[in-house]
Amino acid sequence: MDAPTSPRAASERPYDPIDLSSRAFWARTAEERDDSYAVLRAERPVSWHPPLEERMFPDPDDPGFWAVVRHEDIVTVSRRHDLFVSGAGVLFENIPEELVDGSQSLLSMDPPRHTRIRRLASGAFTWRQIARMGQRISAHARRIVDDLAARPDGRAEFVADCAALLPMRVISDVVGIPHDRQEAMAASVAEGLSAAEGTPDDSTPAERVMEGNRALRRMALELAGRRRERPADDLMTSLVQAEIDGERLTDDEIADFFLVLCIAGNDSTTQAIAHGLRLLTALPAQRAWLLADFDARIDTAVEEILRYGTPVMTFRRTAATDTTLGGRDIAAGDKVVMFYDSGNRDAAVFPRPDRYDLGRDPNPHLAFGGGGAHFCLAAQLARAQLRALFRELLGRLPDIEAGEPRFLTGPAIHGVTRLPCRFTPSPQGTA
Repeated sequence: MDAPTSPRAASERPYDPIDLSSRAFWARTAEERDDSYAVLRAERPVSWHPPLEERMFPDPDDPGFWAVVRHEDIVTVSRRHDLFVSGAGVLFENIPEELVDGSQSLLSMDPPRHTRIRRLASGAFTWRQIARMGQRISAHARRIVDDLAARPDGRAEFVADCAALLPMRVISDVVGIPHDRQEAMAASVAEGLSAAEGTPDDSTPAERVMEGNRALRRMALELAGRRRERPADDLMTSLVQAEIDGERLTDDEIADFFLVLCIAGNDSTTQAIAHGLRLLTALPAQRAWLLADFDARIDTAVEEILRYGTPVMTFRRTAATDTTLGGRDIAAGDKVVMFYDSGNRDAAVFPRPDRYDLGRDPNPHLAFGGGGAHFCLAAQLARAQLRALFRELLGRLPDIEAGEPRFLTGPAIHGVTRLPCRFTPSPQGTA
């Protein structure tokens, strides 16, 4: 990468009058935030903003970031890894190097290292592999809904009691996490999400995130050691056995990949499921349309749930060289943040983008990224889980309704932290 622009030079640029950095902005609803994005998409699709108001790792030399809010420009940044690199981190703020390497793994790598490691893992997420896993995914979904349906009071906390369970069990199957360690894995993943909501003790959010990451790394190294001695049909075995040009992955590379797969594979799919029930409850006509011919309509429905909910809202790149984007001159070293939730409401791409339309087709949403080297590796796995769970959920509990959600406040994840639900109980044998 060329030498970065100086903080002094970057700070002399005027910040945009629309503030995308304050906690107050991120405390708004998705619809309220899009009012601001719509102005930027129309008038200033690439705009300069101060550092986030609330950061885990404050940096006095951080001058701010470019916000990229238009679908077309997000795709450009995603696909031009020669101009916009990931190696400096994918979050708004500058974080310690050990966290960049560990907690973001593939996400914060650039070719050729990224290409090498992604190639090793990609075999676990092909269409053929997902099809092979179909029965296991369906069986997990069925058991989860069975347990939910058997609650005699017909009430549950949907995120914890349903939405979070399927991704945890499926990712555990893929990677090879034993059943008795799955809850520990989920708890470590939850550290990062819960830290953003505040800490119940004297620890800082950063300390909780780091402790969760350390626990996942310990689990990864333990599992890698087991698989070297006793191989199995799972991704961890593939990682410890794989060779490229005579080289094997290091323990650090295996642990880093394990960590990011557990975090990304669990949280984003959990949120998509939660948003799905929330929106199906709020818009009963769309729900009725889906149920009228579920098998023929679920594929487009899943894509619209992903577009409208956009579980991952932002990702950062860093300019590798001086360039121009959206009519703005970007200097080498500048942070460039893609706002996927804005791109997914771009009227130039999506007719009537504010309308939740489960039959929308085509639907080139950005929920899995804008393409290129970092397109979500497990996209097909996430889609398979959404199809399986909503088939069981709406088939078994057709009157299930979501209550008032509680949302995570922050720029990374469009997170539903709590979602009460109610339904008519349907114990096994009475459906």
